[in-house]
Amino acid sequence: MFSAVARIFRTPDLRRKIAFTIGIVALFRIGSFIPAPFVDFDNVTACVNGQAGASGLYTLVNLFSGGALLKLSIFALGIMPYITASIIVQLLRVVIPRFDTLYKEGQAGQAKLTQYTRYLTIALGILQSTTLITVARSGALFSGSGTASAECSSIITADGSTWYGILLMVITMTAGTGLIMWMGELITERGIGNGMSLLIFTSIAAQFPSALISIFQQRGIETLILVILIGILIVAAVIFVEQSQRRIPVQYAKRMVGRRTYGGNNTYIPIKVNMAGVVPVIFASSLLYLPALIAQFNAPPAGKAAQPWVQWITDYLTRGDHPLYMALYFLLIVGFTYFYVAITFNPEEVADNMKKYGGFIPGIRAGRPTAEYLDYVLTRVTLPGSIYLGLIALIPLIALVAINANQNFPFGGTSILIMVGVGLETVKQIDSQLQQRHYEGLLR
Repeated sequence: MFSAVARIFRTPDLRRKIAFTIGIVALFRIGSFIPAPFVDFDNVTACVNGQAGASGLYTLVNLFSGGALLKLSIFALGIMPYITASIIVQLLRVVIPRFDTLYKEGQAGQAKLTQYTRYLTIALGILQSTTLITVARSGALFSGSGTASAECSSIITADGSTWYGILLMVITMTAGTGLIMWMGELITERGIGNGMSLLIFTSIAAQFPSALISIFQQRGIETLILVILIGILIVAAVIFVEQSQRRIPVQYAKRMVGRRTYGGNNTYIPIKVNMAGVVPVIFASSLLYLPALIAQFNAPPAGKAAQPWVQWITDYLTRGDHPLYMALYFLLIVGFTYFYVAITFNPEEVADNMKKYGGFIPGIRAGRPTAEYLDYVLTRVTLPGSIYLGLIALIPLIALVAINANQNFPFGGTSILIMVGVGLETVKQIDSQLQQRHYEGLLR
């Protein structure tokens, strides 16, 4: 293992790519600490240090921005607008035939879809930055803070409340989103690959030390050691499931094209246990945040009682430690897992492609029976995958009850899924590049 790592740094091209990637990641983290214009940095710091955790509406975005959201930095929105835009463009393939046609056109069509994703990212950046600034001006960003409310309601200076101040902050945060998107593409082209994923990985990993220190200060060294041991077990279980797949054997009949013989080989279709990745967790979190957002905008003035439906949402759908919230969260993740897998994997399309090139599954006729068999296998493999996603996503909420940790508990939810997935993919990328030069990689 150590000799393989040494080979990485002895290879000039690979060493240059890793150094370039580290440099971009360092710039990304520096930008997360630079405050946007007209932001009172001292008040923001006091509120961040005094709060027990972000309100549910901003937990996911704050996680993906590496804590930059609550600091109102120039990179406050992080990579979240790009993730949302990518998911929307992918889902629009089902609704808009033009998008599906572009997807099937190969590299040229993919480049066009990427361009649409960039435009949509900027539009979402403008929308989300406007919302963030409005919430910050109203003082609701740190509604759960334990610090003085006067500090947390004046995190935007007087100049920032003018039209030109708001416009400048929106432009700055949107430009920060565009810059992050460009950085991710640079890492993909000139670095070790997976640029956007690596930036998300960096944002999440940056919050691990503070989360562990918080657990140590609140619960002591014994709880911290227990959390780390549980975290190691969770990471091992996530790696095991993420690497698990059902391999469906496929045989190709021999065929003559001119004087050459094609086919006759055996391969397989890999169906992963978790084909949906972390997307169902993001979907479920976003959907559960909508009632909280509606209730927040319909909150009564001070001293007045809230409407019954607003009070019900506040009591049951904004607290991560409530059993009803956990049950709905789990069921939404299971449902969205099936929904996303049905969109991204089309058994009929796979069966048609196999029939076109003379492929068949042993014991299954080509065409419709093959599509039905693939759908049968996919439905049953997705069930344990959806349950696994739901249980992993509930870990931070259970920790919220068990050890009074915040919802950014490091070993669970979207954080551990993304970190393990990106880590495995990055190691594979380095391994493949190392094999091209030394015929031996990191993995054996």
